[in-house]
Amino acid sequence: MFFNSNSCPYCGSKECKESGKYNTMQNGERKLFRCTDCGQVFSETKGTFIEKLRKPIDFVIKVLKSRSEGSSFNATCRVFEISKNTLLNWERKFADMKDVIFLYCLANQFLSQIIEGDEVYTKINKNVPAEDSQGWTIILMERASRFIWVMDCGEHEKTLFLNALEILVQVIEQTEELSLITDGERRYGKILFEICYDLLKTGKPGRPPKVLPKNVKVRIKNKGDSNRETEKPRPKYEAPCREHPETEQNISESDIHANHVEAFNGSLRRRNSAYRRKTNTYAKSKTGLQRTLDLGWIVHNFIRVHWTTKQVPAVALGIIDAGLSWVDVLKMRMPSFV
Repeated sequence: MFFNSNSCPYCGSKECKESGKYNTMQNGERKLFRCTDCGQVFSETKGTFIEKLRKPIDFVIKVLKSRSEGSSFNATCRVFEISKNTLLNWERKFADMKDVIFLYCLANQFLSQIIEGDEVYTKINKNVPAEDSQGWTIILMERASRFIWVMDCGEHEKTLFLNALEILVQVIEQTEELSLITDGERRYGKILFEICYDLLKTGKPGRPPKVLPKNVKVRIKNKGDSNRETEKPRPKYEAPCREHPETEQNISESDIHANHVEAFNGSLRRRNSAYRRKTNTYAKSKTGLQRTLDLGWIVHNFIRVHWTTKQVPAVALGIIDAGLSWVDVLKMRMPSFV
């Protein structure tokens, strides 16, 4: 577990001693601890998802698991006979864990990663032209482990790509060698080059040319045969921006694809009702859509075993030694600043 449930939620001290017990109506016996540094007394559930939770933990897990497997919001409320505000509150608390868990992920060092980038689209609030929708979702997935680094939604414009690639820059800083591969979308390489580049000092007069950092590569698989504007033929595979001359060119043409993240897009349409085709269960707001994406991010990366790798993605990437259970996540104590 990322955060020790026995550490003090007030001062962070680990010098805590058990000081008593109490019984709950639905979830059995719980322990009380006293911090020897600040003197505060707190429950083992202080600062966790299940603090002040009246429903049985098993029931809450069934509800959240149903949402992560594709049940719509209203249908889940009807089936489990809970109010909309209750389910909304549970989803918000669960999704809020994402930011802190992500910081824990960035504390790890990685040798090599191949990141696939792609987008998936849905409607928000009402049916509008695709270019005006806020339901475009950018996904950046590590190929070997199927770990998802970014899953954010918004309008299909530069801001969405900029926010996603700023997160990727943090991943690059923790990785010795990283390759970003996309199908046809050139903005990945261009924006990454704008926010993450080195000046190549060659000793020649003039300004040093800008290049991607050493051991960072970007590749695009062009889907069309020619450029629409110039109608000139273009290569099927290309590097959209200048790379460092010392970067090892070890990506074969057969490896330049985003098949794995595209397969995940199909899975997302089954497991998130807002992306389901040929129905009107689309998201009502961008905030609500992002909440379901954050919930799915935690479940996909840390709880659910991937059917192809037979491992939890965070385990396959080396972030944790064993996958987390739903109970582990619900009992995870968040720092006081969350």
